[in-house]
Amino acid sequence: MQSFNTNEHPHRRHNPLLDEWILVSPHRTKRPWQGQKESNSTESLPEYDPTCYLCPGNERSNGTKNPEYTDCFVFENDFSALLNEEVEQTNAATSPLFKLKPERGINKVVCFSPKHHLTIPEMELTAIEKVIETWQQQYIELGNYDFINHVQIFENKGAVMGCSNPHPHGQIWAQSSLPTQVERTQKNLEKYYELHKTSLLKDYLNEEVKAKERLVYENNHFAAVVPFWATWPYETMIISKRHFGTIIAMTKEETVAFAEILKTITVKYDNLFETSFPYSSGIHQAPTDRLAHPEWHFHMHFYPPLLRSATVKKFMVGYEMLGEAQRDSSPEKSAAVLRELPTLHYKLK
Repeated sequence: MQSFNTNEHPHRRHNPLLDEWILVSPHRTKRPWQGQKESNSTESLPEYDPTCYLCPGNERSNGTKNPEYTDCFVFENDFSALLNEEVEQTNAATSPLFKLKPERGINKVVCFSPKHHLTIPEMELTAIEKVIETWQQQYIELGNYDFINHVQIFENKGAVMGCSNPHPHGQIWAQSSLPTQVERTQKNLEKYYELHKTSLLKDYLNEEVKAKERLVYENNHFAAVVPFWATWPYETMIISKRHFGTIIAMTKEETVAFAEILKTITVKYDNLFETSFPYSSGIHQAPTDRLAHPEWHFHMHFYPPLLRSATVKKFMVGYEMLGEAQRDSSPEKSAAVLRELPTLHYKLK
C-alpha cells in the first residue's frame, strides 16, 4: 500500500467557513486539454473612452451625465438587482415548500479611477487607499439605513467573469437579509467563537503563517494565503492579522497595509500568465444589524477562474454542480507558484 501524498492522491478537505468539503484531485493536472479556450485580449485601452458610460463627463444609458471626477466615483446602479422600495407581502405561501419574501436593498457602482485603462494592480498605492476609504464610507452610509443588515463589497474583473465594462469598477449590494454564503459563514464563525472564545480566522491564520506552505505574501497587518480548502485554481484570501470585524475598524496604518497587499496579490495574478487576470473578489465582514459580532474577522476572497494559461479556465460543472466542489492542483502547489512571482507588474519590466 502506498503512503498518502497530498500532491499525488485524491482526497477531501474541509472548509470550516462554510462547513462543506471539497474534492482535491492533484493527479488530474497531467491530463491533456482540448476543450474551450478563452480569448486573451491584448488590446491596449485608452485613458479615456468617449463611448464608455463610466468615464468622467460621459452620459450613461439612463441619460445621467457623470461628473468630471478625479478619483473614486460612486453612483446608484442604473440596473439594480435590488430596489429601495418598501412593499407589503400579501401573497402568503400556501405551503412550506413555497417560501418567499420581499427583499429590499440598494445597489451601487464604485468607479476606482477616472482612467479607463487602469486596473487595481496598475494603480498607485495612494489611489488604492482612496478606493478603500470609499468602501469604508459606503459601509457606514449604507449600514446606517435601518432596513440594511448586510453590505457586500465586490468586484468582477474581466469579461470571462461577466464584467460588461473594462473601466475599473466594483459594486456594492446592500440588503435587508444576510445572503446565503454570509449567513453560513456567520453561523460557523459564531460556533467556533462560542466554543473557543477566539476568532476562527485568527487561529487559522496563525497556523498558516507558521506553516508558510500556503502563504503567498504578508506585511505587518495582513496576510494573503491560498486557503487549505481553496476551490478555484489560484484562489486566495486576504486576512487581517488583528482581530476586527469590519472595514471601518481599520487604523490608518492598516488601511495603508491593506492597499499594499491588495496591489501585491493582484500584480502577482497579472504576472502569472502576463495578462489582465480575471477574478471575482469580495469582502466578508460583520453585518450592519446593530448587534455585536465578536465572531467576525475581516477577510477578502479572490476567486480567479484561470487554470493553465491565460486562455484555459476552470469550469464548475457536472460533479461540481451535482456533488461537491473539486480542484486539480493542490493548494500548496498553487501557493508556491504565486509566492515566487515578482511584485513588479510585468508591463513595467
